[in-house]
Amino acid sequence: MSIDKFVSEIQNRKKNDLAELDKKLGDKKSETDAQKNSTVKELKENYANEAKTKAEREGARIIEAGKLEAKKILFDAINKNLDSTFDVIKKELEGYSKKSEYTQVMQKLVDYSKKVLAKEIVVRCREEDKSFFKDGVQVGSTIQTLGGFIAENKEGTKELDLTFEELLRNNEDEIKNSILEKIL
Repeated sequence: MSIDKFVSEIQNRKKNDLAELDKKLGDKKSETDAQKNSTVKELKENYANEAKTKAEREGARIIEAGKLEAKKILFDAINKNLDSTFDVIKKELEGYSKKSEYTQVMQKLVDYSKKVLAKEIVVRCREEDKSFFKDGVQVGSTIQTLGGFIAENKEGTKELDLTFEELLRNNEDEIKNSILEKIL
């Protein structure tokens, strides 16, 4: 065997080994690229899903906050409406004390007071209502009120506030509920 043949064989083996190494390197590079692409794709999908989930959650939070704000605005408007309604009711009560039915209502209030307190009562009322009271009713001092009166027994141990303002205040929740039922 000659040296040239031997060198030629080594060079061929070297070329074959280099070709095999190049093939392995290409395969490894392809495999690595495929893994990289797969991992990048997976990460993109995960981040896209996470972003979508966060966006949906944030969107839901914003919508709920908007609904809550809308309810707050609605209830504020309802409360303002109720307040103005109560102002109208007070004005109507003020006018009611000038109507003929007022004397009938006053008589019913006197009868109720006598039943609850005593046969003889002392009342505090408006100046213009003093002339209304008769048998078993002593008129005390005058008070500022829309109508009605404050009654007490002769001893002054029991008192009953039957002024329109107090009756309105005592029944405020029922009145508001009734108005709300009609509004809503």
